[in-house]
Amino acid sequence: MSGVDPAVVAQIRRGRLPTVERVEQVAATHTVRLGSEGSAQLREQLHTTLLGLGPLQELVADERVSDVLVNGDRGVWVDRGRGLEATTVSLTDDRSLRRLAVRLAGLAGQRLDDAAPYVDGLLPGGVRLHAVLPPLVEGAAHVSLRIPRRVVPALGDLRDWGMLDDDLAQVLTALVRRQVSFVIGGGTGTGKTTLLAALLALVPARERIVVVEDTRELRIAHPHVVHLQGRGPNVEGRGEITLATLVRQSLRMRPDRLVLGEVRGAEVREMLTALNTGHEGGCGTVHANSAGDVLARFEALGALAGMDTAAVRAQVGSAIQVVVQLTRCDGVRRVHEVAVLQGRGAEAVVRPALTRGLAGMVTGPGHSELRRLLDGSP
Repeated sequence: MSGVDPAVVAQIRRGRLPTVERVEQVAATHTVRLGSEGSAQLREQLHTTLLGLGPLQELVADERVSDVLVNGDRGVWVDRGRGLEATTVSLTDDRSLRRLAVRLAGLAGQRLDDAAPYVDGLLPGGVRLHAVLPPLVEGAAHVSLRIPRRVVPALGDLRDWGMLDDDLAQVLTALVRRQVSFVIGGGTGTGKTTLLAALLALVPARERIVVVEDTRELRIAHPHVVHLQGRGPNVEGRGEITLATLVRQSLRMRPDRLVLGEVRGAEVREMLTALNTGHEGGCGTVHANSAGDVLARFEALGALAGMDTAAVRAQVGSAIQVVVQLTRCDGVRRVHEVAVLQGRGAEAVVRPALTRGLAGMVTGPGHSELRRLLDGSP
């Protein structure tokens, strides 16, 4: 434990794990020798090393950084909105890296060791943690941190950043105002959660939003939001609360808008059922390579819930009305397409309504249906 105060090391060896109070106590004992300024510096160092993110602290504190990725002893990468960039932070000590990963898991209230070699949790302050230990990964521990935005961007901010133009902003605003059910599709890092949060901020204040997530990521600027978060099993394999269970519970909480942060498993059955029982304006995100792939994605997820293709198509056709597809090119996140779902059962199909072209958004065969949804006409 090089670099850690001997007094702290002695406490750890006696089985007393670091806490805020113990760190403050150790720092206070050095005030006479170091002075108030030196004691404050020691306190900050101990907080960072023992209670914070250690050598990753400075990266996470950078307001431009959305992701910090530690590839074992092969380097640390960050995303500042322009794609992944290598950093000069060096973590070459395998044992120190493992200790960091284990300690972060502890801060997330979870266990990380040889019996439980991976963890997915939430750190204090809202940073999402994922860590994996060897032999599941080669070399040393791998750590991934997803940092929530300090300020929740509004739709106007996304327009200024180039994700959409004024006309498209009006279309998406109308989706929310008209209580049209929609999903936002795209790959990892395309801004699905960011756009969803911006759109949910447009929901009238009198409406109640109930959000279901496996790990809380959605931060919504709205006065009436209820967050439900899933829970993994404990070390004995008990106590798991699945998203499917939370969706069922959410229906008893009088939601005006039911939001599933990410549709990625058997909970799709409960979501589709909910949206087919009078819960208008429901929404969520889904990993899909294109708007046209969303229907196939729902079919695959439905299979996890024991639903056949016909059942999924019958449900999706009436539960989801619009797909908003995002892409990322040269580090810029953009709305690439807005499509509508038409037909039911075997006839269900995704039709492009607006697709990004060289000169802006181009209308497609689903545009008239999109206009009908936004105008509120039968």
